[in-house]
Amino acid sequence: QVQLVESGGGLVQAGGSLRLSCAASGRTSSTYAMGWFRQAPGKEREFVVALDKWGGATTYADSVKGRFTISGDDARNTVYLQMNSLEPDDTAVYYCAAGTTFPAVTREKYYYWGQGTQVTVSS
Repeated sequence: QVQLVESGGGLVQAGGSLRLSCAASGRTSSTYAMGWFRQAPGKEREFVVALDKWGGATTYADSVKGRFTISGDDARNTVYLQMNSLEPDDTAVYYCAAGTTFPAVTREKYYYWGQGTQVTVSS
């Protein structure tokens, strides 16, 4: 069993930055991929970025490439999402997820999910 808790969301103006954190606990050795998804009001949950915990490889959605960066801290069992040059279209609830395979860009590849953290970008 793995538990994930996101934090760091908030309200920011367009062009600003936020850093989201995802703290993992439990049987984290069973996970190999960490990912971030987001869901805007009235839309389906979409893939944002994935990280290979073993090799460090990353996969980004085209919509965030060059603006968002994922990183991890093994000692703290924590992954981060640094979000720069935020746009109003980035407004969504952001979810952290953990899976067993990489690359993993679909919801079905992830077994564990956090509760989500709200990110709101004003124009």
